[in-house]
Amino acid sequence: MKTQSSATDAGPIAVTAPRPERRTLGTALAALGVAAFSLTFPATAWGLEGFGPWTLVTVRSALAALVAGGALLALKVRPPERRHLRGLAVVALGVVLGFPTLTTLALRTSTTAHAAVVVGLLPLTTAVCSALRTGHRPSGRFWLAAVAGAVAVLTFTVVQSGGALTAADGYLFAALLVCAAGYTEGGLLAREMPGWQVIGWALVLCLPLTLPAAALALSQEPYRVTAHGIAGLLWVALGSQFLGLVVWYRGMAAIGVPRASQLQLAQPLLTLVWSALLLGEHFTAAAPLTAVAVLVCIAVTQRS
Repeated sequence: MKTQSSATDAGPIAVTAPRPERRTLGTALAALGVAAFSLTFPATAWGLEGFGPWTLVTVRSALAALVAGGALLALKVRPPERRHLRGLAVVALGVVLGFPTLTTLALRTSTTAHAAVVVGLLPLTTAVCSALRTGHRPSGRFWLAAVAGAVAVLTFTVVQSGGALTAADGYLFAALLVCAAGYTEGGLLAREMPGWQVIGWALVLCLPLTLPAAALALSQEPYRVTAHGIAGLLWVALGSQFLGLVVWYRGMAAIGVPRASQLQLAQPLLTLVWSALLLGEHFTAAAPLTAVAVLVCIAVTQRS
C-alpha cells in the first residue's frame, strides 16, 4: 500500500467496502458459478448411465485434480501457506469429496428434481454456517428474505417430486451440511488467494487418495462408454468440480459468503429446467411463479 497515494490510507472504508463495480463483477461471477452447478445433477445422472457411482466420484475428482495441478505447475504457483491448510482441508472434505460422493449415491435412487431440495436449502445453510464461522450477523430483513426464498424453493421442489421422501434423503441432508462448510471456508480463503487456487489446491490435496481410488473403482465396477456417460463425467469433473468453483469462490470473495449464497436460490429452478431438457423430466406451470418469488428474495438479500 506504500506505493499508493496518502488518500488511500486516509480512510479504511475505501479498503474494506467493496466498490460498486467490484460488487457487480462478484455477483456476475457467483451467478456464473450457480449456472455451472445447476447442471451438476443432470450431468451426474448422465454419468451414472455409463459408470458406477464410485467410479464417477473418484474419476471426476482425479481428473479435475490433474487439470488443476497442471495449471498450478505451469504457472509456478507457490504451495499454500501452513495457515491455509486447515481451510483447504475443509474445502477438500466438503466440496471435493463429501458433496460429490453423497449426491452421487443419492442420485442412484432419487430423481434430479427430488435432489434439488438439498440445493434449495443450501443458501440458507451456507449463510448460517458463515455467520457461525465469522461471527457476522446479517440483518433481520436478510434472514427473512433468505428463509422466504428457501421455503418457496422447497415447496416447489417437493411438489415437483410428489412429496415423497426416499432413502436418499439422508445422503442429501449430509451433503447439504458438508457443502455449506466447504463453501464458507472456501469463500474466506478466496479473500487471501485467487479463487482458482483455493479449489485447485483442495483438489491436489485429495489426489493421493482419489487417483488410486479411481483406478480401483475402474477395476471393480462395470462401465460402458456412452456419449451421455462421457459428457456427464467431463462436465462434473471440469465444469462443476473445477471451473464452476473457480468463479464461485472468486464471486464470494468479492461480495461476501451470505450474499453470494442467496444467488443459489435460483439453482434448483435451473436444475429443473436442465432436467426437463436433458433428461425428459416434466414440471408444472408453478415454475414461473416460483421463479418470480425467488428472484424477489434474491433482490432483497442483495440490498440488505
